[in-house]
Amino acid sequence: MTSQKSPQTMKPATAAKKLGVYLQATPAEFQAGVVSRDELNEWQTNPPEWLATLRREGPHPKDVVAAKLGVSISGLSRGGVTEALTTAEIEALLADQPDWLVAERANLVEVRKEEKRIREQQAAKREQSNRRPRNAGPFKPST
Repeated sequence: MTSQKSPQTMKPATAAKKLGVYLQATPAEFQAGVVSRDELNEWQTNPPEWLATLRREGPHPKDVVAAKLGVSISGLSRGGVTEALTTAEIEALLADQPDWLVAERANLVEVRKEEKRIREQQAAKREQSNRRPRNAGPFKPST
């Protein structure tokens, strides 16, 4: 007897995150239902009009807003941005460049430099430890 596989489904919040859209801006039927993996794949390759419009005009979720502004999500919070922003609002912030945005962008650049320095340092340590002979025998003090 062959059992029929049920399609893999996900909650609307998960689907919205994977699609890169703000859940509260999606249609009511999207928010109320479940999304199958097949539907998600179809929407990613062939987005319906509502999805294309949301991606183009927003409002956008915080992770998308942060990426478009070149800051971290916590940098958005420090700058007082607590709500989803539209593309027009993001473009206005980029054109205006308030002090908090300039500071947070510079902060993110410094954080990424430091993360890169640490990764390179760790890679050098790994490389150095790989060069040491293993099981070279017991320690023999010189006499």
